[in-house]
Amino acid sequence: MSTTKEQETRVPGPVRGGVRIVTGLLEGAWALVFGPPDLGPVDFATLTRRRTPNDALVAPEGFCGHAEVDRAAPVFPVPAERLRAVLAEVALSERGTTRLPAAGAQDRFLARTLFFRFPDTVNAEVVPRGESAATLALYGRSQIGGSDFGVNRARLARWLTKIEQRLNAERASA
Repeated sequence: MSTTKEQETRVPGPVRGGVRIVTGLLEGAWALVFGPPDLGPVDFATLTRRRTPNDALVAPEGFCGHAEVDRAAPVFPVPAERLRAVLAEVALSERGTTRLPAAGAQDRFLARTLFFRFPDTVNAEVVPRGESAATLALYGRSQIGGSDFGVNRARLARWLTKIEQRLNAERASA
């Protein structure tokens, strides 16, 4: 459940401070036990999916070699640079998501679950389809646990929906 800025300001300062401390302790504990939360870049062409159900993949057909995709990526009627910017806006609009250092054309985001702060790395690569269209590849994977209960798959589906909504709103207002 996300909160608005107005709701956050209603929480007394000491409570917010306590939540930050607990959050920091959890994140530190995960890093101490499991290592850095950033799982690094991926090579989509040679990607091998995990054997455990804690990852999700959205990509254009044939983009990921032999890896089975969970959902085919749509083609968006915007240039690749615009799609990359909207993708970043959507990702960073979600609570608990931060941008990691990019690796060339590939962006990475660290998305943490709300309560336990489990870290998931989401790799994103925008693929141009001519000058005025683009698609993307998204790979979300959990650092911790053998199952993510569909969290990565749901996140990628939500991001695709939000991207489409933003682009539709832009076209409608143009």
